[in-house]
This record gives sequence, structure tokens and C-alpha cells, in this order.
Amino acid sequence: MSDPYSVLGVARTASDDDIRKAFRALAKKHHPDLNPGDKAAEAKFKEITQANDILSDPDKRRRFDAGEIDGTGQEMPPRGFYRDQAGGFGGAKYERAGPHESFVDMGGVFSEMFGQRGGGQGGRFHFTDGDGMGGGMGGGFDMGSLPVTYSLRIPFLVAARGGKQRVNLPGGKTLDIDIPEGASDGQTLRLKGQGMPGRDGRPPGDAYVELHVEPHAFFEPRDNDIHVELPVTPTEAVLGGKIKVPTVGGPVMLNVPAGSNTGTSLRLKGRGLLDRKSGQRGDQYVKLKVVMPETPDPALKEFLEKWEAGKAYDPRQSMEQFT
Repeated sequence: MSDPYSVLGVARTASDDDIRKAFRALAKKHHPDLNPGDKAAEAKFKEITQANDILSDPDKRRRFDAGEIDGTGQEMPPRGFYRDQAGGFGGAKYERAGPHESFVDMGGVFSEMFGQRGGGQGGRFHFTDGDGMGGGMGGGFDMGSLPVTYSLRIPFLVAARGGKQRVNLPGGKTLDIDIPEGASDGQTLRLKGQGMPGRDGRPPGDAYVELHVEPHAFFEPRDNDIHVELPVTPTEAVLGGKIKVPTVGGPVMLNVPAGSNTGTSLRLKGRGLLDRKSGQRGDQYVKLKVVMPETPDPALKEFLEKWEAGKAYDPRQSMEQFT
């Protein structure tokens, strides 16, 4: 089982900021958009995303550190429980979720059985009865009209723009659901009547889909604003001009002022994410990064060798007061 700390390359005492920085660095390196067709990079990206899902959530991190869940977020069996290693359906293990042994074992069996049948797109199903409490044992375990909770990972741009996403529900049913524009990580969608079928004429329960938004290769959301680091050529930085910039809504033209430098930040108003409560859109902030050509240009080299003003320029002068 992978250790999320090892996957992200951070210590167990790492701060939230350390975890965020480590994840973003690895995500940029292994993101499928930057490694098309590379299955190893795709698998690594899924692994680091799962590790970040654990460590970026304070409660999940606490539970992992306490040994209550494993590196995938699955419940760990408690120590000393005599039926912990008993076999379930398909070789699955019984899961203890509370003090009532006989009922809990049955709940674990049904959760494993239906979760394995409906585990499309890496999600997990969980079952409760209509009032959120476990059912009794008097007339047998009644699975009718139970709501189902499903965890679904969606691409960043699907969450930002909205769109269709296919999920596999219990019983092998496939359903295309509408992801609303501006969907946020952790948001839950209700699918009325798509839960477990009712018994004795009772209507089906509802399905609840908890969304987990995957990170993007270069778009970084901060509340409803988008931040992106944009490479520009020395010519574009020195002379300025209009360049094409990607946004969540599609590419737009941005005017780069002459004499721009690495770190220059420009704003694209209203090009961020939709705030579904206010109906307003955030902005996109573009941070310029001057990038030299990979192959040295002889003419540029010759110019710089003769550039007397450049030899007298010291960009590190302001640092001397701190040394």
C-alpha cells in the first residue's frame, strides 16, 4: 500500500504549504496533458492525486496518521476484532463500522458486494437507510429505498465549464450526469431516484455524487480566480505586443506591455471561475515568465557580448543589504 507522504516526497511533519507545493510540482511533471500517451505518467499522476487527496484534507490526514484509513482512503480494520480476517464476497474482507457485530458484518458484506459491482471511475458506494441510521435485524436486512453515495473524479475543465460525465451506478446501470458550470471540489449532486431499488413497492432511493476536481497542468484556482504562469519570449517581453493566452473559457488575446519582465502580473477581468452563489466570475491573473530559446542564437550572443549597458546592469544589487 503506498504511503502518501512517500508518494509526495514530504516528511510526516510537513506543513499544508509544503504538501501543496510538492503536489503541484509533481502534478506539473506527470500531468497527462503534458505527457500524452505516457501510461506510466498517467499512473503516477493518479497516485500523487490520491496521496494529495489524503494529506490535503485535515481529517483524512489525521485518520491516516492514526491508522484508521489506508493510503487510498479505505477504512482499516480495527485490531483485535476476531472476524477482521473473515472472507467476504469475492475474497473481500468484512468491515467493522460500529459496535454491533452482527449488523456491521452484514453492512460490510452489502457495501463490498455493491461497491465492487458499481465501482466505475474509481468511486466507492456507501449505504444508509432513509433516516441516515442503520436498519434493524428483525425482518432481515432491507436494502430497499436506500440512498447511495458515490465519489467521482472529474477533469478540471469539466468542473470549470460544465458538461456531461458518465458514472456507473449499482446494478451495472450507466448514467450521464450534468456537471454544473463552476462545480467545486467536494460539491455533492443529488440524483433523484437513482439509489437502491425499493422493496415491496417502495420507490428507489436517491444517489448522491460527491465531486472531486482533478488539478490542471497549468491553471491554478484560488477561490474563483485563476492563476497561470505564462512563458514569453525575450522579444515579446522587450518589445511587447499581443499574444494568445489560454483561459478556462478558451484562448484570448492579451496585450503584453513593452519592457515586461519575469514576474510581471497581468489581469484578464471576468476570465476566472463562475461563482454559482453570486453569478459573478472571477478574474484570471497571468504571471509572465521570460524563457530563452533552448538552442543559443549566435546573433543574440554576439549582441550581448557587445552590449555595454548590459554589462553594467546588476539585478542582484538589492540583495547585498541582506548579506
